[in-house]
Amino acid sequence: MPMSAEVFADRFGDMTVTGTTIRIDLVSQSPTVRDDAGQPVMEFRQRVVLPIEGFLRSQEMMQRMLDLLVRQGLVTREAAPAAAATVADVPVPTSPNFA
Repeated sequence: MPMSAEVFADRFGDMTVTGTTIRIDLVSQSPTVRDDAGQPVMEFRQRVVLPIEGFLRSQEMMQRMLDLLVRQGLVTREAAPAAAATVADVPVPTSPNFA
């Protein structure tokens, strides 16, 4: 099997939409640069660029992996905080102009 390059990242740093693509910056803790509190700062490592369809498929795969991690007891889900007003909770303005 041929060797392939691997990229390590501690997390996503930033995500932006440009046209029909999603750009995801991968970041890792700096081994040398520290913030004022002495903590390692996050440094850009690499960028993944996906078409929107590829991003959506990837999100589905990550959701399945999260579900597996929960089933295996490796992570737990926190209860969702009480949401602010939802669309259904907001009264629809009435106007004689739009009757």
